[in-house]
Amino acid sequence: MLGDRWIIDRVPTERFPDYTRANAGEVLADPVTPLGWTFCWESGVVLGCREGFATFGVFDADEYGDPPECFGLFGGYFYNSLTQARLLGVRMPGASPEQIDEAYFDEHPDVPPYVPKPWHESEHHSQKLTETAGYVMSTDVHQPVLDQQETAKRIRDERPDLATVSNEDLVARARSLQPQMVDNFKHHVTSSLGASFGPGTIAAVVAELGRPDDSLRLITGIGDVDSADIARELWVLSRMIRSSDQLTAEFDAGRDGLGKRLAGTEFGDAFDVFLYNHGSRGPNEWDPGAESYETNPGLAYAQLDVLRRQSDDADPVTALERKAAERAGIAAEIEELLADNEETLETFRAGMKSSGIFLAARERSKCTNIRVIHEARMCFDELGRRMAEAGHIESPGQIYMLLEAELDDFLADPSSFGPALAQREAEHRSLYDLEPPFIITHQAPPVSDWPRKAEAVLAAAEAGSVLTGAACSPGTVSGVARVVLDPHDPSALGPGEIMVTVQTDPSWTPLFLAAGAVVTNVGAPASHASIVSRELGIPCVASVPDATLVIPDGATVTVDGTAGTVTIDALP
Repeated sequence: MLGDRWIIDRVPTERFPDYTRANAGEVLADPVTPLGWTFCWESGVVLGCREGFATFGVFDADEYGDPPECFGLFGGYFYNSLTQARLLGVRMPGASPEQIDEAYFDEHPDVPPYVPKPWHESEHHSQKLTETAGYVMSTDVHQPVLDQQETAKRIRDERPDLATVSNEDLVARARSLQPQMVDNFKHHVTSSLGASFGPGTIAAVVAELGRPDDSLRLITGIGDVDSADIARELWVLSRMIRSSDQLTAEFDAGRDGLGKRLAGTEFGDAFDVFLYNHGSRGPNEWDPGAESYETNPGLAYAQLDVLRRQSDDADPVTALERKAAERAGIAAEIEELLADNEETLETFRAGMKSSGIFLAARERSKCTNIRVIHEARMCFDELGRRMAEAGHIESPGQIYMLLEAELDDFLADPSSFGPALAQREAEHRSLYDLEPPFIITHQAPPVSDWPRKAEAVLAAAEAGSVLTGAACSPGTVSGVARVVLDPHDPSALGPGEIMVTVQTDPSWTPLFLAAGAVVTNVGAPASHASIVSRELGIPCVASVPDATLVIPDGATVTVDGTAGTVTIDALP
């Protein structure tokens, strides 16, 4: 039975009391597994986050506690620290906590206002952040992220045949990856924080010129966004299917056994290359206990089954070229308007360059983080398979119910953990039924008091209603709204329909190509859905409160990604 807290839950501290699910669902949408949290997060990502904020100049490492309060975990659900993010706005000259909220968190009524504390102001950190800002706005390349990308590729290339590796060496290989997880996330932080500077500069310049709507268009179609590459490569595969009667017939026959039927064909070989390059990606990919394209290729087949029905008009390469040309044209207009103001012109140019570098770096570093976490996943998946075959645990997935501190004892006597892991697995599954509070302040309510998701009932929006969210990717599209909650089964989404979902991670990216626009319950301009929507040239409105509940499935809607509105034109 679940008590007041889940086994891996954290407790808010006095210095870091406030946490939010805003922009957290696209990192870990579902309750995280105990091994995923303790092994990859507490011994990897969390430490890297502390180093990243210290390197950037927001904090000193010793301003955190032990363990660092970089993130929250309550009821198994992942939360972002409001205090950690807002102090960038406090300590950065010319910034504010409110600007940080706007860039990274939802425009949600439950987000508490910033409350200053005596220790928040820091001249030392303001000076360091000024130096960092100078680098972010002037560098031609963010080299650490490129270096880490090559390291992650090498780690994948050097993966041994895990079926031949001993149990102890499987764990040893996974542990050898933890220092890289720390370093990867350190630079994911620096890239993510840096990615706010250029767009902020652009927004300030165009607002002064009376053209605020251009701010989004000027960070659209930047190119070199790794997460969008997943969609582009799947698009190529979908065109192979669409142009082949034989492949079309194979997909029409159903996805069961599809991999075996297509093995050794030109398509099968191309799909294998895709899995090698992107097999680490999948829903809830920051948790090694979740499936990925490599561990369950059916995820990709399901998305291809949707994409193959889309016409060639949705070609992402063409869309990127179109948006890049639009971006260049608007930039030229802005530069012409600033021709007599050299200082502002140079500021604008710096903002444009920085946006391209750091928005791309943010997505690249995310891909690199996931690739290394996936290598740990492959080790633990193999260990779980063996232990289940030997009868020590009921199923391979129960390996992820372990805590990192239990690994060595488990290897020595795996059967003794069987009952405890089965109990944890049952409790973990029950967490999926709970609705996590959007905000945690000072103390999380007992998990036993959380409402169940099935209890959430809201009145559907009426025809003529205008729902408001965050403008995240420009453009206006009308179409049929389709509520899609599971990337494992996107079959309901028809070509050009409006995808309405809770939030997205990169595993959803290919579905953007089938959608006319994207609407999400949560998100912000710097969210994954927003960045990829801009790259693929489709409108996106994020942070529409309870969109999946109030927008009727099948309704005709108009999405205005520039204004941040969703209009209900007609009910189904």
